[in-house]
Amino acid sequence: MRCGQPGCTGHIVDGYCDVCGLPPVGGSTQSVVSAKPSLRPTGPCRQPGCTGHIVDGYCDVCGAPAQAATQSPAAVPDTRSVASVHLGSIALGSARATSFGTRTRRRARPDPTTGRIGAGLTYVPPAPAIDPEKAILADPVVPEEHRVCPQCGAKVGQAGDRVAGRTEGFCPNCRAPYSFTPKLKPGEIVAGQYRVVGALAHGGMGWIYLAQDENVSERWVVLKGLLNAGDSDAVHAAIMEQQYLAYVTHPLIVGIYNFVTYQDAAYIVMEYVGGRSLKQLLKQRIELAGGAPSPLPPDQALAFLIEILPAFSYLHSQGLLYCDFKPDNVIQVGDSLKLIDLGGVRHLGDDDSPIFGTIGYQAPEVATQGASIASDIYTIGRTLMVLVADVPGYQSTYENTIPPADDVPAFAANDSLYRLLLKCCANDPDDRFASAEELRLQLLGVLRETVAKPGSVAITSTASPEFFPPSGIGDRAGWQYLPLPRLRQDAGGSDTPLDAAMKAIESSVDGGVLTTVTRLVQEALAADPWEWRALWLLGVAALRGQQFADAQAAFNAVYGQLPGELAPKLALAVACELGNQPDYAEALYRVCASTDASYVAPAAFGLARIRAARRDLDGTLAALAMVPAMSRGYPEALRLRAHHLITLTTGGQRLDEAFRALAAAPFPPRSQVTYEAMLLQRALDGGVVLDGRTLSRTDVRARYQDALRRLAHLTDDPAERARLVDQANALRVWSLI
Repeated sequence: MRCGQPGCTGHIVDGYCDVCGLPPVGGSTQSVVSAKPSLRPTGPCRQPGCTGHIVDGYCDVCGAPAQAATQSPAAVPDTRSVASVHLGSIALGSARATSFGTRTRRRARPDPTTGRIGAGLTYVPPAPAIDPEKAILADPVVPEEHRVCPQCGAKVGQAGDRVAGRTEGFCPNCRAPYSFTPKLKPGEIVAGQYRVVGALAHGGMGWIYLAQDENVSERWVVLKGLLNAGDSDAVHAAIMEQQYLAYVTHPLIVGIYNFVTYQDAAYIVMEYVGGRSLKQLLKQRIELAGGAPSPLPPDQALAFLIEILPAFSYLHSQGLLYCDFKPDNVIQVGDSLKLIDLGGVRHLGDDDSPIFGTIGYQAPEVATQGASIASDIYTIGRTLMVLVADVPGYQSTYENTIPPADDVPAFAANDSLYRLLLKCCANDPDDRFASAEELRLQLLGVLRETVAKPGSVAITSTASPEFFPPSGIGDRAGWQYLPLPRLRQDAGGSDTPLDAAMKAIESSVDGGVLTTVTRLVQEALAADPWEWRALWLLGVAALRGQQFADAQAAFNAVYGQLPGELAPKLALAVACELGNQPDYAEALYRVCASTDASYVAPAAFGLARIRAARRDLDGTLAALAMVPAMSRGYPEALRLRAHHLITLTTGGQRLDEAFRALAAAPFPPRSQVTYEAMLLQRALDGGVVLDGRTLSRTDVRARYQDALRRLAHLTDDPAERARLVDQANALRVWSLI
């Protein structure tokens, strides 16, 4: 029997169509079933309170199987509800898979390619896993240009005119011994447990080896030397000093299995992570580019660091410092990362044990002040710089500085990224981010801005830990429409100088507000020179006092402290707009509009103001079109669209478009009629299309006359009313009758 549903080619099987899953047209499910004997249970459903019938072994109302009832319907009260599960539903899944009488197995589908790295904001291609044995170096040799003394950092083992390069010897500068020859050979058994397979790489403390643990299922491990000396006491001390690494447990940090000694040397036994390092990723990109520099796209570089930063937060919470972060020490496996090479990890405040670092990454103060959380932040910033930009002199000319933005395309194109690097790598450690988590939050903000398409309109919003969302809307630029910072009370719950400054800004009605706020801000900065909220309030007060250059300076400083936040960008845009810096303002407004939905309306109105001031009608209308229909500013956007179509055109230009915009805008009656009269007056010199037809000059005169009379009716001034009536009378068409 055919289904009969419109457009369906299926047949009725067990009472339902084997294609669309619906009962036959013109008959009930029950009648079809009775026409074809079935061995499956039939009759009324036995579920408590259900009035359905068993069809094809299941109830046609509640969907329960026939044999599932355990109680008599009369034994329990009626528990029917209006839940949607009681409605009919087209067969899908297992119910459909058996409609042909045989079971169809579900086909596996590929997982969505979203990836974990990137915080859901961007996509980072996964890295293939690497066979451990294929990672072994066939010829483990350290190139001469990389041979440096482990004690003083001087070049060693270099070839001369008559001298061949050496892999072992003594530093000519400090006389410390050096060796770049692998000490462990394939097949050696270290500590009676770890069978060496070969060398993987050469690090700051010597060679790193791949081995198999013969005591634990031949699992792959990595051996990294801690000390290469003949002093057994020193070897024992080195192991004791780093035993705490065995207690470092975090999913983003390579696991530490053991510490062993072998031939007067100490080794740390670590988890083998079979992926590619970020340094290897950069090298692969250079090879694909034919040897030309090929930094990572900024969104991918930011995504990598956002993913790995919780490992730093964990180490710092344990009182540990990583010290030697660089692209070599992050391994990507699939869509996950691992922080490797814990040989340089040390206790916070440890002033005695040696500090390991790398030129171009290590903070300049480490040599004199030691390592700190701030120096770890510095290495993270330098790593980000190397990932996103080609900086040939990062280990020489720019060893301790960030190149000018204009010299690096990646920096010139992403101001927020550049500001973040400047703060990470500030010369004074106290000027850097205070914690890895604080840095991570700002990185997230910069990533959101980076992935936003220029000129697009954001449709999602993210809560800021530092600012409330902006609430100001409309065609105005002023201090009262800026986002409010989340102020913090002191430990006793009392108001701080910043609270007093905020109240002074909101309540003061005289011109002395800037003086009052400046005094309170100075008090706050005396207690905490890094309190950016003080500068924010100073900028607000300067904006209110029309000191626009001062406001720009204050908000620009806050921007430098919070490069991932949009509030400073919006405030700086307002200060630049009012301070006659429209190009800067427009660029900042565009960033705000494309990054976060809560900033779209204020940024769109700002763009419209700037473009209207230079009589760019199309640009103005495009800016107003950004304001979403659900925004509180949408009615104002409609009014401004009509206003600019009327005021930025002359004669008969775009009259039909202006009339349509006026009809859609929610103007007060008097404004509505005033604009209508203005348009009709301009239409007297030519035709205009309204409601799909072209009005004649006579029609326009009649409508213009009517608009003037309506406007006179809405006018309270008798003299103005008389003038409008006279003007309307002058438009009357005289007749001989």
